[in-house]
Amino acid sequence: MSAIYAPLKSRALIALSGEDWRSFLQGLITQDVETLAPGEARFGALLTPQGRLLYDLFVVDRGEAGAWLDVEAEHRPALMQRLIIYRLRAKVKIEADETPVSILFGDEVPARPAEGFWTADPRLADLGWRGYGAEIPPGAVLADEAQRETQKLRLGVPGPADWGSDKTYPIEANFDLLNGIDFKKGCFVGQETTSRMKRRGTIKTRMLPIAFDGPAPAPGTEILNGDLRAGEVLSGADGRAIAFIRLDRMEGQLTADGRPIRVETPVWTGL
Repeated sequence: MSAIYAPLKSRALIALSGEDWRSFLQGLITQDVETLAPGEARFGALLTPQGRLLYDLFVVDRGEAGAWLDVEAEHRPALMQRLIIYRLRAKVKIEADETPVSILFGDEVPARPAEGFWTADPRLADLGWRGYGAEIPPGAVLADEAQRETQKLRLGVPGPADWGSDKTYPIEANFDLLNGIDFKKGCFVGQETTSRMKRRGTIKTRMLPIAFDGPAPAPGTEILNGDLRAGEVLSGADGRAIAFIRLDRMEGQLTADGRPIRVETPVWTGL
């Protein structure tokens, strides 16, 4: 697979600036930003006070200019409104930024793209580079976002279509396995529930890829282990989907919509 460049129209940016942007974010999101270096990106989330996943985000350090939050475009207005509520007296400016987001991935991606603002995807090395206002590099193949989603599905990496908003816990969506939670950083919104789940080992369900023959079952289709409920299908395509799986029932005779399926555990999960 050659280097593939795809604009990510589903993503949008929020620009943070001002002397307090770093301390402001540090107390809100699941990721540590105090040690974030210029040009680096980190993956994280804003949770509800009860610890459920509201919005995923990438924090991109822009040096003296502040930071970008790389977020779902459809959620940007709601996230900005929530950040403004949390701002109180912090000296931080919160603005929409129309710089386009793109991705560069594939087997022939360079060690670092030579031109433009690129930062390594902090979740997995195989996910390549995220670009901000970056043009297609010489020799790269132009693709659409659907091809990126196919790659994520092949790697077993869930996305916003799988976890929704205020429906699941970040650990169930594998944020702890994809460098999305820093358990040593101190307080953040929803920290108590998140830390307790990790500390007590009470993780009963996770999002994992499933394989099957034919088209994907509809989202929400029940997965059975014999007569017992084992989970449900989330997003997918022909032959493969992401599913919400009970870890104690992921082995055995699994079916969805009357068809046999099998759960796969990507190497990066450590399961």
